[in-house]
Amino acid sequence: MTGTSGAHRVITVGTRQSSLALTQTGQVIAQLEEICERHGLPYTFQMQKIVTKGDRILDVTLSKVGGKGLFVKEIEAALMAGEIDMAVHSMKDMPYVLPQGLCNGATTKREDPRDCLIMRSGSSLQELPHGAKVGTSSLRRSCQLKNARPDLKLEWIRGNIDSRMRKLETEGFDAVVLAAAGLTRMGWQDKISALLPQDVCVPAVGQGALGIECREDDEGVRELLHLLNDADTDLAVTAERSFLGALNGGCQVPIGAYASIIGEQDGLPMLEMTGIVGTPDGTVMLKEIKCGTDPTALGKDVAEALKAEGAEDILAQYGG
Repeated sequence: MTGTSGAHRVITVGTRQSSLALTQTGQVIAQLEEICERHGLPYTFQMQKIVTKGDRILDVTLSKVGGKGLFVKEIEAALMAGEIDMAVHSMKDMPYVLPQGLCNGATTKREDPRDCLIMRSGSSLQELPHGAKVGTSSLRRSCQLKNARPDLKLEWIRGNIDSRMRKLETEGFDAVVLAAAGLTRMGWQDKISALLPQDVCVPAVGQGALGIECREDDEGVRELLHLLNDADTDLAVTAERSFLGALNGGCQVPIGAYASIIGEQDGLPMLEMTGIVGTPDGTVMLKEIKCGTDPTALGKDVAEALKAEGAEDILAQYGG
């Protein structure tokens, strides 16, 4: 496929096989089909499910599985082999450095980036009883909740979002922590007991946005994805991913970042970004907030400020 015209082409879209991944990918395909209809592009789409390492290993925490790209490597291998033409990822799963020959062709409009609580009873973090048992699969979430509520008993849970919610009943949790965006995409907003404000729990880098990965030399797919890209979300996620890259952070250290457009300066969007680095036990939580119009520079600036406050020592100690 070259340019925005030519012969019909079936575009194969790679995805994980969880219900959320399939739903997200279906929603992206629907958007692409609408774009193709609007622009008269002769493309149709088919979905290909791919099992990743992160999906296969469910009996240990992500931080112990090790490595980056636990939910994308097998999909990227299929992309490089030409077995698929693009891949839909939760942006928070994408490592900062992509394999040579691949690129992020589009960042979708962001859903609510916040984390949320699914609770047995109550409607806020403060309403959880003293010593409540809370399930999470994320060091970042665990660290920040321990920092806010040292009395909570954080325990690890893995699996897709519906299986994690079932554990609220089957394993006696008082609450589980999930990304609000996933529940929204599944149409399960009514299951959310409480949204965690960002001053309590800074989201993961890219949380709430989807990244559509493709081959750099596939001009037709790249042109198509350009029509899907949400410019404001792309700017914010670029800043967050620059922050992640500057810290060289992985799953072993609690790292979070959130950027948003708050206005403009000299005709350019002005971004505000919050970045955090903490210790896994939540006893140390470093936070920095900065503004800027260059997203890549902003991410690096926040990372450097946190390094100066001690983040480098935390990263060295815990193997980030």
